[in-house]
Amino acid sequence: MMDSAYFVGRGEILSWINATLQLSLAKVEEAASGAVQCQLMDMVHPGVVPMHKVNFDAKTEYDMIQNYKILQDVFNKLRLSKNIEVNKLVKGRPLDNLEFLQWLKRYCDSVNGGIMNENYNPVERRSKGCKERSLKGSNKSSKSLQANRLSSANSADGGPCVGKVNVISEEHYIEQIQQLSEKIAGLKISMDSAEKERDFYFSKLRDIEILCQRPELEHLPMTKAVQKILYAADARDSPLPEANEIITRSPSMFPDEA
Repeated sequence: MMDSAYFVGRGEILSWINATLQLSLAKVEEAASGAVQCQLMDMVHPGVVPMHKVNFDAKTEYDMIQNYKILQDVFNKLRLSKNIEVNKLVKGRPLDNLEFLQWLKRYCDSVNGGIMNENYNPVERRSKGCKERSLKGSNKSSKSLQANRLSSANSADGGPCVGKVNVISEEHYIEQIQQLSEKIAGLKISMDSAEKERDFYFSKLRDIEILCQRPELEHLPMTKAVQKILYAADARDSPLPEANEIITRSPSMFPDEA
């Protein structure tokens, strides 16, 4: 029997998240980055989630995976055996994200009877991570600026004139990175399309297999012929001739020719 947690609709899930964390999500897939899930755990278990590491601006799969690593560490600390299907969640598929959020809501409701800590400030907790990342970014920019100034000073003092070479080299690498990023994006789209097509046809074959396993059908010649094709292990030789032979040998299949 299906768990009652999975009967909670996406509207109720979104309302719960938005009210609890003071967000304005319109779709469950907007929570695919894993940041929302981390903060929900932070709400029910204060101090367990390192919120300064959670990236609410995660857009790439790499950044999303880092959030889910944090969430998995939290699950391990709390000894939760829930399996996080990261590869599915980061794809942003609505059903996968809805099911995970449904489970998470049930878990949060089970802690302290679902009563929220009145002292918990979700906006303040989110800003903690944003401030730290901004500070790191500022430090990197500052170091880069200092290096550029030092290079300019060396050139002005008659030092080695490498500024222009560095700029040209940097532009070249940036262009290469952009080209590779475009190729990666194109490959990702192709892969996603291939996966969807694979899943589509696999579901069709699975439906046929289930139908063939019905007791009233499994003894029929046509069913055996279809199973012969479904379960063929050798991809080089077509099972179609053998399947045709099974049907041909059955006189009940062609009563007019008997």
